[in-house]
Amino acid sequence: MSAPLLLAIDVGTQSARAIVFDAAGHLLAKAQVVFEPSYRSPQPGWAEQDVDVYWSAIVTACQALWREGTVQPAQIGGIAVTTQRDTMVCSDAQGRALRPAIVWLDQRRASELPPLGAFWNSVFALAGARDLILHFQRESEANWLAQHEPKLWAATEKFLFLSGWLTRRMVGEFLDSSGSQVGFVPFDYQRLQWAKPGDFKWRAVRVTPQQLPRLLPPGALLGSLLPAVADELGLPRALPVIAAAADKACEVLGSGAIDADIAALSFGTSATINTTQTRYLEVQRLLPAYPAASPNAYNTEIQIHRGFWMVSWFKREFAHREQALALERGVAVESLFDELLASVPPGAMGLTLQAYWSPGVRDPEAKGAIIGFGDVHTRAHLYRAILEGLAYGLRSGKEQIERKLGRPLRRFVAAGGGSQSDAAMQITADVFGQAIERPEVYETSALGAAINLAVGLGLHANHAAAVAAMTRSGRIFQPVLETTKTYDALYREVYRELYPRLRPLYRRIRRITGYPP
Repeated sequence: MSAPLLLAIDVGTQSARAIVFDAAGHLLAKAQVVFEPSYRSPQPGWAEQDVDVYWSAIVTACQALWREGTVQPAQIGGIAVTTQRDTMVCSDAQGRALRPAIVWLDQRRASELPPLGAFWNSVFALAGARDLILHFQRESEANWLAQHEPKLWAATEKFLFLSGWLTRRMVGEFLDSSGSQVGFVPFDYQRLQWAKPGDFKWRAVRVTPQQLPRLLPPGALLGSLLPAVADELGLPRALPVIAAAADKACEVLGSGAIDADIAALSFGTSATINTTQTRYLEVQRLLPAYPAASPNAYNTEIQIHRGFWMVSWFKREFAHREQALALERGVAVESLFDELLASVPPGAMGLTLQAYWSPGVRDPEAKGAIIGFGDVHTRAHLYRAILEGLAYGLRSGKEQIERKLGRPLRRFVAAGGGSQSDAAMQITADVFGQAIERPEVYETSALGAAINLAVGLGLHANHAAAVAAMTRSGRIFQPVLETTKTYDALYREVYRELYPRLRPLYRRIRRITGYPP
C-alpha cells in the first residue's frame, strides 16, 4: 500500500492555497483561491476581513483539487494548516465569529491602556523598556476592542489567532499550535506556552486565560475533521488534523533551515531573515525570538515590515505601462520588471533607498527614505533601488544575527513570492557577497506544514529526518565580485548612515504631523 499523501492548507494575506505533497516533499497538486485583500475598512488604516472569506476560500481550493483529478481525496492521510500571523478573531462559545477578523496589517492603536502598577512601571523604567511595553499595549487588538467595542468584548468567549479559529472549525475544540502564537497576547516566548500567572502581560492586555485556546506543539494531533467539515471539504471523515505553525515559521522549516547557521530569507509581503535555534536567543534586545515550526525551537527573526509589498506598491503607483503590456502579452507584470532592471547598473546610479515604509517596534518614528536623485533617474532606477534597499535591510539583519551568535552564517535560502525573481535573487547575492539558494519547492510555507503533518502521521521519525527527506536546493545564485564591491561600499558608507542621520528629522516629522501615531 502506498504512503498517504499530505494536504497542507496555507492561508495568506491575499489567497488560500490547498497543496498536496508526498512523503518525499514533492508537490503533486495545488489549487489557489485569491480573495479581495482590501478588506472591510471602515476607517483609514484599518484592515478587517470576514472570517467566512478565509473558510470559503479553503473549501473552494480543496474542491478545485479534487476536480483537477491528479490526486483523490481517499489518498489524503491528514491535513495541516498554516496561516498569516497576528490576525485575530473574536468568537462565542460555539466558535462563531462575533465580528470581522482584525488583520495583521491593521494600524489602529489603543489609547486607554490597562495600568501596570507602580512595581512594573519601575521595573520597565529601569530596564529602558517602557516604550516597548507601551507599544505592546497600544498594538494589542484586545485593548482596542475593550476600549472601543466594550459590549462585543464582554461577549467574546474566545480570542483566537486565525489558526485557532480554523482549528475550532475543523475539529470542534478550541486548540492551536504553540508555533502560531506571534502577536500581542500574553504568550511566554521562552516557555512556548501562555504566560504564567503573575506575568506582567496579563496586566498589559485585557485578555483572560479562559479566552485563549489550549496549545499543542507542532507535529501534535489536534483532532479529527468533524463529519460535516470533511463532507464540505470533500475529504474522508475523521481525517487527522496535525498542528503546524505560522506561515513564516513554516517557511523557515520548508526551506530546510533547521541548523543554527542556516538563514532563511523571506521575500514576502514582510521581508524577513530568520535562523532556527534550539536555545532561546533574543537578537534584538527585549524583542522575543518567535516559536519555530518544530518543537522546542525558536526563530531569530528580523523583519522589514512592508518588504516585498513595495514591489506591489511600485506596480500600482508607477508601472501602468507594464501592466498594460503584460495584459497584451498574457504574462505576469513582474516578469517585465526584469527588463527595467537590465537598463540600470548596480547601485542605481546613486539612488539609495531605506525601506522603512512602515515603522518598526524599536524605531516607531521611522519613515522610508530615498536619496541621491538626479535628472538621469527613471522608474527603472527606482525599481532597482527598491530591490537593493530591501537587500541592504536583510544584510543588516544578517549581521545583527551573526553578532549575537558570535559566528558567521554559512548558508542562505530565500523563499516567498519575491524569490521567484531571478533579478531579486542576484541582487541579494551581490549585496550579501554570498551565494543565495532558491529551494526546489517554491511553496515553502505549505511544505513546512506538510513536514509537521508527515511527522505527526509517523511517516518520518522526527522533524530533522523529515527535513532531510522533504527539502532540496534549487538554483543557486553566486555573487559577482565587481558588483559586490559596489554594493559593499554603498552599504557601509551610505545605507548604514541613513537611519542614524535621519532619525532626528523623523522625530520632528512625527511631532509636527502626528504620524506615525
